[in-house]
Amino acid sequence: MATTPQTNVTLAEFAEALDRFESFALCGHVSPDGDCLGSQLALAHALRAKGKRAVCLLAHDDAVDKSFLFLPGANELIPACEFESDVDAFIAVDVPNLERLGDAAAIAMRSEYVVTIDHHPARSEFADVVVRRPEAAACAVIIDDFLIFAGYPVDPDVANCLLTGLVTDTGRFQYQNANCEAFTCASRLVHAGADPALVALRVYQSQRLEYLHLESVVMGRIEAAAEGRITYSYALASDLAKHGVSPDECDGLVDVVRSIDGSIVCLFLREVGEGEIRGNLRSKCSLDVSQIAARHDGGGHAAAAGFTFYGTVEEALDALLPELIELVHTLDA
Repeated sequence: MATTPQTNVTLAEFAEALDRFESFALCGHVSPDGDCLGSQLALAHALRAKGKRAVCLLAHDDAVDKSFLFLPGANELIPACEFESDVDAFIAVDVPNLERLGDAAAIAMRSEYVVTIDHHPARSEFADVVVRRPEAAACAVIIDDFLIFAGYPVDPDVANCLLTGLVTDTGRFQYQNANCEAFTCASRLVHAGADPALVALRVYQSQRLEYLHLESVVMGRIEAAAEGRITYSYALASDLAKHGVSPDECDGLVDVVRSIDGSIVCLFLREVGEGEIRGNLRSKCSLDVSQIAARHDGGGHAAAAGFTFYGTVEEALDALLPELIELVHTLDA
């Protein structure tokens, strides 16, 4: 792997850097998804297998999505706000900028050596060592590539963590990022002992009835714009309270909105508190929705991005829909 303007080390240099240290703190982004958690846990497990000390942190003191609690080590995650120990190096996994580290940003700032492993485009870097590959389908692909190169063990626990990251970030290999490298990585992980049926069962086939009732509410609110090429919906904080659904269960709701025939761009909004809205954007074509997210202090990939909006759902729709309509109409130019 050659260095790029963002990736500033080769895999060999990266391996040498990790070999110099004995203790590590690893953390992913706020509201961690399957790739964030799976990649973080897999790397920590592999480091421990090499005799290193590694602890995994949560950017915020929030509950982990129950779908991912089957991952080895998920029950040992420590909120960053409770971590006061010193380590030799801090590793940010699946994190494009310092703000997305949440409470762990302070730990990174006080650490003498900071590493970033990520596949999101980044406007600036905060780490000493950066391994960033935006063309990778998931951060799990980068971790797998590194572990194989460096001779780290990839046992069934590591393989299941990484396969979960790959499956979730490719939408079960349905998104545009499901490239040849992603399938090659999946094959390697299954060969190493990953269980695709287990991952599918725990992540996609174990939803609570309460969640499905909330999903039906979101489905009932789906609206279309731009001749049906944009679809959008939302969930209020009161909806989650009424149906007994926790915020960590809601990641899959954007795919309900995405699934409408004829839609090429979708928007899902979730009220997380009074005056605060989390937004998810998805593109099913060549349109880059990350530029819309960036206008609202968010980010992500061309086909999948997120942001936080301060205001009401109605105000968020008033702000976002014109921008999405303008984006979609670029296809008509």
